[in-house]
Amino acid sequence: LSLQESIRLEEVHFSYRTDNPDVLKGLNLEIRRGERIGLIGSTGSGKSTAVDLIMGLLAPTSGSIFIDHKDLHDLDCPEFLLSWRSSIAHVPQNIYLADMTIAENIAFGVPLDLIDMKLLRSVCECARIADFIESNHEGYFSMVGEQGIRLSGGQRQRLGIARALYKKSPILVLDEATSALDTETEAEVMSTIENLGRDMTVIMIAHRLSTIQNCDRIVRLHQGHITEEGTPQAFFTQSN
Repeated sequence: LSLQESIRLEEVHFSYRTDNPDVLKGLNLEIRRGERIGLIGSTGSGKSTAVDLIMGLLAPTSGSIFIDHKDLHDLDCPEFLLSWRSSIAHVPQNIYLADMTIAENIAFGVPLDLIDMKLLRSVCECARIADFIESNHEGYFSMVGEQGIRLSGGQRQRLGIARALYKKSPILVLDEATSALDTETEAEVMSTIENLGRDMTVIMIAHRLSTIQNCDRIVRLHQGHITEEGTPQAFFTQSN
């Protein structure tokens, strides 16, 4: 499934339990194809919940989510939701790594003999992890250890980004995906993502404004509402 026009949230409310207050309260948001959107806000503002709803991992308590004018949760077309989920590459803050080779962890679920090594190296260069991998004696066939114990936090995050890029999905979601990187490496990775082309729509959750300074639009959430929306330049002017 490829996004043709936009993702649209209309009057979306969400609560994790019926006896709990809403985490999102009448959220209205449109993300157009090819946009780079940054979501910011304090802990508990609803950022991650909004992204989980966009990815189809949660369903709204009320309101609707439309993908190119089609209801994501149309009960008459459940395969649409499954197709949407499979079209998204998600990079969380904490990356799951299996006790396998680097190559197998990046091309996750692809048998070792079917991995496209040219593509693999390309995405590792984009994620600024290729030099580290190739400096090891076994290179892409090095073992990462259980839960990536042989790697640093920043290396695990860069492998997660490489995994998302290997998938070549039209939607890329980054949830604090560069929090363990130093400023210079983060800037290089974000520059690469910016240059991926406008066939890919990117949604980023970040606490540092520097992470999302090249986004087209920044959206600030507070207590389940959008309180500000604008260009990165407007937000940087306020912060200064």
